[in-house]
Amino acid sequence: MQKRTLPNTDMKVSAICLGSMNWGQQNTESQAHEQLDYATGHGINFIDTAEIYPVPPQRDLQGTTEKYLGSWLAKTGKRKDLIIASKVACMLQKNSIGTRQASGLTRAEIREAIDGSLTRLGIDYLDLYQLHGPDRLTNVWGRYGVEDVDTAQDGASIEETLTALAELVKEGKVRAIGVSNESPWGVMEYLRLAREKGLPRISTIQNQYSLLNRKFEIGLSEICLRENVGLLVYSALSMGSLTGKYLGGARPAGSRLALTDRNAHYNPPQSQAAIARYVDLAKKYGLDPAAMAIAFATSRPFTTSTIIGATTLEQLAVDIEAGNISLPAELMEEIAVVHRELPNTHA
Repeated sequence: MQKRTLPNTDMKVSAICLGSMNWGQQNTESQAHEQLDYATGHGINFIDTAEIYPVPPQRDLQGTTEKYLGSWLAKTGKRKDLIIASKVACMLQKNSIGTRQASGLTRAEIREAIDGSLTRLGIDYLDLYQLHGPDRLTNVWGRYGVEDVDTAQDGASIEETLTALAELVKEGKVRAIGVSNESPWGVMEYLRLAREKGLPRISTIQNQYSLLNRKFEIGLSEICLRENVGLLVYSALSMGSLTGKYLGGARPAGSRLALTDRNAHYNPPQSQAAIARYVDLAKKYGLDPAAMAIAFATSRPFTTSTIIGATTLEQLAVDIEAGNISLPAELMEEIAVVHRELPNTHA
């Protein structure tokens, strides 16, 4: 498995990162451990989790995913072999499940969150600590188009958040920091404050990116390339839609869209034609559609690692192998044709 440098650090991470948001919801603890055994046995050294997981978030399940990873670390003793990332929930997430009715990214909230994550994981530091979302209303989770800015609805200021993260870095609780679900303005504000206030620079941004949703290329990709910020791709399969398993209105038993309609926007009606064409392209080149989609996201010059999530070991094997696939130039040209004709069909 190819290793890539986490920007602005000396850490080397696998080009494929094992995501964990299914654990505790669709996967049991023993199944989570099986996934970890398989992934680490096949070259994965990068694991991503979050205090809010599993997904869909539920107050009584919050933190279960970190506990499952923690029990595996205690059993295997492999902490030093891995780069472990987690995330502190933002205002919108915390308020949505009624955990802490306050801003999510204040100094007090961040300190409470990091201590909770470290306790559940059974470790004393995180390699990468990420802000799961902005503490303000902006283009995130289905909200597109900022037509007005109401600062009265903002949570913690970015300066307060970044200063709190600087304390964690200084204390040795966190090695590097990142953002997630951020906008171009937000990323540049974090970088500006780091430069002007002598605070830590963000290393990564974890945002959605897929064949169906390449909006990251509008603004954020240039920032990443110019400022040395690495994209950690999530939903490279658009919640499984790019496997083709939902075409024709199908809802396979045990699938995420069968579990909840919360993720229906990853498979909207306007995406069906594009999905069908990408599936056909994969078959034309003798590739699994999931592998092609993941290999595409991983190949982008601004991508540091692509986060995968699976409910079965069979799915996991396909997703991990995608990290070893180089898509031929002819296929990339055909992908470009589909994108020009059916761009960003994700809702």
